[in-house]
Amino acid sequence: MLTVTLYTKPECHLCEQAKADLQALQEKYPHRLVEIDIHSDPVLLKAYLVEIPVVQIGPYTLKAPFDRQKLAVTLGAASDRRGQLDQLGGEAHKERVARGEQITFGDRAIYWISRHYLALLNLAMLLYLGLPILAPVFMRAGLTAPANAIYTIYKPLCHQFGFRSFFLFGEQPYYPLEEAGIPGVITFEAATGLQDLRNPTAYSRYEARQFTGNETMGYKIALCERDLAIYAAIFLFGILYAATGRRLKPLHWMLWILIGMGPIGLDGFSQLFSQMEWTWLMRILPYRESTPLLRVLTGGLFGFATAWFAYPAIEESMAETRQFFLKKFASASRN
Repeated sequence: MLTVTLYTKPECHLCEQAKADLQALQEKYPHRLVEIDIHSDPVLLKAYLVEIPVVQIGPYTLKAPFDRQKLAVTLGAASDRRGQLDQLGGEAHKERVARGEQITFGDRAIYWISRHYLALLNLAMLLYLGLPILAPVFMRAGLTAPANAIYTIYKPLCHQFGFRSFFLFGEQPYYPLEEAGIPGVITFEAATGLQDLRNPTAYSRYEARQFTGNETMGYKIALCERDLAIYAAIFLFGILYAATGRRLKPLHWMLWILIGMGPIGLDGFSQLFSQMEWTWLMRILPYRESTPLLRVLTGGLFGFATAWFAYPAIEESMAETRQFFLKKFASASRN
């Protein structure tokens, strides 16, 4: 038997007319009618608000306005197609159809995720962003074991250099290298006295990574300045996307490259290559150390643009999943 999906809304006289026409055609074209209120999903509401009633029969879709004759033609085409599939597919096709009418725990789990994925993403981002901030809080409270556990967990995910990280509860929010050229701040070298034994005038990057802080300087966040800005911006966009009802269109890929990739690539790679001490490169790219402001700005732009590029695409995929299961659940309830 055919399954006819009717997208409708309350107090819709055209929808009632479509139902009456389908009922009148029931004897000639036997079918099971599944009604879905477009208010049940924001994507359906946006897609069909000015087009309902909308009728879907297999691969065929009718949008208002349509009459009984168009319904009959569409039902006839769908019925012929279903008959051909049944003949060609045989028992295997019938088994697939039967499985498609069964609702499993996996179906309900996937549908639940498709509805709440944004809240899950925002929660995951909040946890990922919040734990590194808890590390200096724990250090301040004397809870060194959980603090060190957080630093260890995030160590493979971030370089954690003390001179490129924010500090809490200290004299300054950051301690840049002298090469950064930020006036009026205590440098990392001066604050820590860390030195490389092979070069007593230089800082040790290994020690700078292991250094977590002290009572005077405060304690560093377990993510560097740039990474902290990236994930904070992603979380901020997730909140904004939820507040706008997931209606924002995706950022064009060219803008993502220009706004998101461009600044962070220019700042990060120019810093990286300038510090490789290659003689030929030093002639065209002088040594430079980025600043906390540039790291936060470029990281924030990258995180926000990336989320803007990705989240609407995820929503599109999840919307298709929700519509599939809405139809399946409504159809199963009619059996």
